[in-house]
Amino acid sequence: MKNLLSGEVQFSLALLLGMALAAPPDLLAQDYIVSPSAIQNDVAAASAARLRNRDQVRSLLTMPGAQNALQAAHVNYRQVMTAVDHLSDADLAQLAARSQKAQKDFAAGTLSDHDLLLLLVGFAALILIIVAVH
Repeated sequence: MKNLLSGEVQFSLALLLGMALAAPPDLLAQDYIVSPSAIQNDVAAASAARLRNRDQVRSLLTMPGAQNALQAAHVNYRQVMTAVDHLSDADLAQLAARSQKAQKDFAAGTLSDHDLLLLLVGFAALILIIVAVH
C-alpha cells in the first residue's frame, strides 16, 4: 500500500513538472504587453500636452483688445472660452499651432492690430463651429 501511494504521488509530481516545463514562458512571466507605468506616463504626457494647447489658444483669445473685437462681432467671449475646453485633442492641437504662429507674426510686426482682430474673430467662430459640429 505504501508503494502504491508513493507511486501515485510520484506520478502526480512528474505530471505537474512536465506541465510546468511544457507551458510557454510568456504564460508564466506575468509581464504586461504595455506596463502600467508606461500607460500612466502616456496619459500624463497627453494631459500635459492638452493643457499646454488649451493655454496657447486661450492666450491668443486673451490678448489685449480680443474681448472688444469679439464683442464688436457679436461673439460671446465667455462662450468661446468655454468652447475651447470642449475641443478634441486634435482640434485643440491644430488651433494651438495656428494661434502660436499668429502671436509670433503679430510680435514680429507681420500682422497689424486690425489683422489680428480679424484673425481673433475668425478663430472664435471656428472654435464655436467645431464644438457645435461635434
